[in-house]
Amino acid sequence: MQSEQSWPSEWLRGVLEVCVLRILLDGPSYGYAITQALAEAGLGDVKGGTLYPLLGRLEAAGQVEVEWRPGEAGPGRKFFALTTAGRDHAHEIASRWAQFTTTTRALTDGAIHTTGRTS
Repeated sequence: MQSEQSWPSEWLRGVLEVCVLRILLDGPSYGYAITQALAEAGLGDVKGGTLYPLLGRLEAAGQVEVEWRPGEAGPGRKFFALTTAGRDHAHEIASRWAQFTTTTRALTDGAIHTTGRTS
């Protein structure tokens, strides 16, 4: 598995929306739990300064709704849940991402198997 420092930030920015939406398909969650799920999936440490603006954009687009819930043993938490439009978007973007990765994989796999060719 890749170490978290080895993923270029450009790649993470490109895939973050589809991954966050995928996590929210499992049910409402709060920021820290989302970052933990991303880390457990192998994406490394996603900072709140990266996650929360994305969640704000998804909320503004009507794909995520926000609910404050009281904390059980501490402060309340802001939970994020997909709307019906958000669920539809999550499925669509996951499908499109799968097509994109298939396309890029077809191209990049050639670099893995290429040995020292010169032009």
